[in-house]
Amino acid sequence: MAKEHLKASENEAHRLSRRALLTGGAVGAGIGALLGGAGGVAGGYALAERDRANEPRFDPEAEPALTPSADREGFGGEALSCHGDHQAGIVTVPATHVRHIAYTLRPETDRAAIARMLRLLTGDIEALTAGVAPLADPEPELAERPARLTVTLGVGAELVDRVDPAKRPAWLAPLPAFTLDQLGNGFDGGDLLLIVQADDQLPVAHAARMLHRDLDRFAEVAWVQEGFRQARGAEAKGATMRNLMGQVDGTVNPAPDDADFDSLVWVDSAAGQPWLVGGSAFVLRRIRMELDTWDRVDRPGREQTIGRTLADGAALSNPHGGENAPADFDAKNALGLPIISSAAHIRRATSQDPSERIVRRAVNYDTGHEAGLLFGCYQRDPLRQFVPIQRRLDEADLLNEWVTHTGSAVFAVLPGFRSGETLGAALLA
Repeated sequence: MAKEHLKASENEAHRLSRRALLTGGAVGAGIGALLGGAGGVAGGYALAERDRANEPRFDPEAEPALTPSADREGFGGEALSCHGDHQAGIVTVPATHVRHIAYTLRPETDRAAIARMLRLLTGDIEALTAGVAPLADPEPELAERPARLTVTLGVGAELVDRVDPAKRPAWLAPLPAFTLDQLGNGFDGGDLLLIVQADDQLPVAHAARMLHRDLDRFAEVAWVQEGFRQARGAEAKGATMRNLMGQVDGTVNPAPDDADFDSLVWVDSAAGQPWLVGGSAFVLRRIRMELDTWDRVDRPGREQTIGRTLADGAALSNPHGGENAPADFDAKNALGLPIISSAAHIRRATSQDPSERIVRRAVNYDTGHEAGLLFGCYQRDPLRQFVPIQRRLDEADLLNEWVTHTGSAVFAVLPGFRSGETLGAALLA
């Protein structure tokens, strides 16, 4: 599944017309506004929504390809296709840098405005992920090396309600309350989500800025959460990431080539929402780690808390089997006691129901004064998959002594789209 998104950059990077940059007063107005102070910046992007609505969109089929050059080869030059049955960034190889940006719709943003907003986003996502500057980009050179940039778009309950309340699935709502949650810190909810990922921070920052231009007239930023994982090449290909507690994080994650992967992740026609077929549900939990006190726990204590070895992530009941060997929860030690505690994290997170699984896309975060995990996961229905797992962890998990959930959000991830289509068109149909 991930392979369909990966193409050589010269096949995806196509030339975007720069006529608006080279003729007329658009750029002059934009530069004047940028130099004129904060009051001019909001309206100073040369082609604002009302001016850009009828501009030609980036068209990879119609526009001639950029000529590959040496400076687009190697690290940073790779481009991932944004087109397909599913959005990129879900099953593609995890990127080093991830920025989650949630927006709140402005009161005046109605169904017609949402349609314009999605059209603008679609064109700029196509351009940016192909390594081409969007229309009226004041620094087009920043787009030239996308470093496997992907942008994944999710919508919240309020956005769907403004289009048609009857289209909102039951799970598209705040999660049920968990007893140990400490929410309300500014990282909850949202009407629209952008997940911007790349192996280099520069294209992430540039893409976020360009897409904010599209959104500024329709919505305002609710929160931003940035995360990271090991840089590409820092570990063996396919290695599971480590979190800031030193633990291998994400073992036994469903893979795209698993027979039941599609039934776990992608919404199908049986859900009764045709507009979301091929999409998914995304849950993001901000989990603060109490690293100061965690550091005081000895190595055996840390391993007992999780149920896995620190060295390679092997289950304590099968320490020589490696990370992916199944855990034996019935195994006993010489004293007849369970080798893996009944409250160990992996035991509480494991279900006997094979459909009660999720696809994890977690990343670390460190703000300088707080650190932890941005636990993102995809599934078909959070109420049937994520919530039962989290309830068991909430009830009795040794790890709860050192982690606190401080943010929570749920989004419907739109289905993929093809060249010439608009992302989210089925929602508006």
